[in-house]
Formats: sequence, structure tokens, C-alpha cells
Amino acid sequence: MTMHAYLEFERPIAELEGKIVELRQLAAQDPGMDIEDEVARLQGKASALIGDTYSKLTPWQKALVARHPARPHFSEYVEQLIEEFTPLAGDRLFGEDRAVVAGLGRFRGRPVAIVGHEKGNDTKSRLKHNFGMAMPEGYRKAQRLFDLAGRFKLPVLSFADTQGAYPGVSAEERGQAEAIARATQACLALTVPFVATVIGEGMSGGALGIAVANRVYMLEHSIYSVISPEGCASILWRSSDKAQDAAAAMRITAQDLLDLKVIDGIVTEPPGGAHRAPHETIEAVGDQIARALSEMNGLSPEELRQQRRDKYLAMGRNLGS
Repeated sequence: MTMHAYLEFERPIAELEGKIVELRQLAAQDPGMDIEDEVARLQGKASALIGDTYSKLTPWQKALVARHPARPHFSEYVEQLIEEFTPLAGDRLFGEDRAVVAGLGRFRGRPVAIVGHEKGNDTKSRLKHNFGMAMPEGYRKAQRLFDLAGRFKLPVLSFADTQGAYPGVSAEERGQAEAIARATQACLALTVPFVATVIGEGMSGGALGIAVANRVYMLEHSIYSVISPEGCASILWRSSDKAQDAAAAMRITAQDLLDLKVIDGIVTEPPGGAHRAPHETIEAVGDQIARALSEMNGLSPEELRQQRRDKYLAMGRNLGS
């Protein structure tokens, strides 16, 4: 059994799975000890508890799952879904931003352009990738990729997973808002199929800059919003302690956003969340992307662009009414 970091609301699950580990350790010390029946009983109980717990997560609990450190990150999606991946570096203006990874490769035999946020999975890689918070050069690199995709008629696949674009002074000095706006504009101008997936956190313009797509999907326990729950709470209540209330009020879950017609579909996660079965989760996302691309086969470049623009214009009208 793979042990991982447990979230606060998973404490009863942790206790059950801890007992299974203890039993196996005892059996390893005493080969004559028969533990299979007890282990099977505990595993059944743990599975039922996981299913029950994850079927009724609150919005705040979903936010915690979306941020789980063991949740598969962009690099793992590329490794499993993309063959011959060739990363592109730099924005041709200032430098390289490692929070946004972009490149070319093959998705199930089809040449594609790929872009996504990379958070990193340990202290060293998180610092290297700036925790997935992109600088302006990251969004300008994305614009380069969109331009290449349009020029060579390559479908674009994007994977959003960021708590937001980097909010520091250096980013503002280099034109953060303008870079995100231009990247969003480039998304809308694309004349190729474009599929975006929110795999963890899709926060603010930091996510939108690479996710204004023909089809937008979310993993079941991911979140998508104009601001983080903590950011919203600090503005409305002057206290980040109200983050749970903000999460509930903001309708940040995949289920809420599907109801609001902000996204096009939800990719179901394995019981207990993507961090418990990364391989299966990534494969399910790949299957959804493949279906979306096949649905767009035969559409002309102008139809693809118009479909995307109509989608977002309708969204504004629906949410505003």
C-alpha cells in the first residue's frame, strides 16, 4: 500500500489504513501469522469510508484535494500522454519562465502543441517552477506556442494548475496584466482545435491565460475561479480565516461550474481522488481529450474560432442574466 499525506478530513481513513500497515508489518515479523481475512475486512471498510467521504466533500475540502501535494502535475501528464515531447524555452523578449511549460509532441499519434502550469513535486522543483505561479514571460511563451500551433495547424492541449499568476513587483514591472490579456486574446484567435483541462487549481487570469478553449474540462475534485478562497475572504471579510465560507459562496467546484455552463464536462477521479491513482486519472483525462478532438474533426478554421468566441460571449450573457 502506498502511503501518502492525509488531509485533515481523511483522519478516519488514515487510522484504518494505518492499521492495515501495522498488521502487515507484524505478519512480516511472524510468517505464521494469518492476517488476510482481517486485512480484507479493514480494506473493505476503508474503501467504503473513502467512497462515502469523497461523495460529499464540501467546496473547501475539494480545494484541499485540488492542492494535494501528491496530485499528478503537468509533467506527469506529459510523460504519460505525450510522445516525443520537445519543450520550447523563452519568450524571445526577456527570458525563460519555468512555471509555464510549453512544447510540441504527439498525443496518441497526432502532432499537438502542449502548454501547462508546473508546480513541482518537492522543495527543489517547487522553487524551480515558482510553485506554478507564472511571470509575464511565461504567458508570452504561451503566445509563441499558440502562434506556432496556428501556423502549423496543430491542435492545442492545455493543462491549468495554478493558484494564480505571480503577484510580485517584478512581474508587474514587466507587464503581467498585458501578458495575460495578450495570451487570452491569442487563445480566442486560434484557428485550430483547443482543449483545456483544469487538473488542480485554475485560479484567476493565471489560469485563463492558457485555458480559453473550445472545450474546457475539469477533474472532479479540481477548482476554478477568479480568485482563491483565501484571497476572496481577505477582501470581503478582511480575514483569510473565512476561506471556507468564501469557497462555498464562490461556486468553485466542477459540479457548480458545469451547472453554470462555464465548463463542458467533468472527468471523474478514482475513489479517494487523483492522488490515490495518478495513472488512471491521467488516462481518463487523455480519453476525454481524445473524444473532444474527434468531435471537432471536420470543423473549418473559421468555425473553430467562431465556436470559441460564441461560447464565451454566451457565457457572459448567461451569467449576467
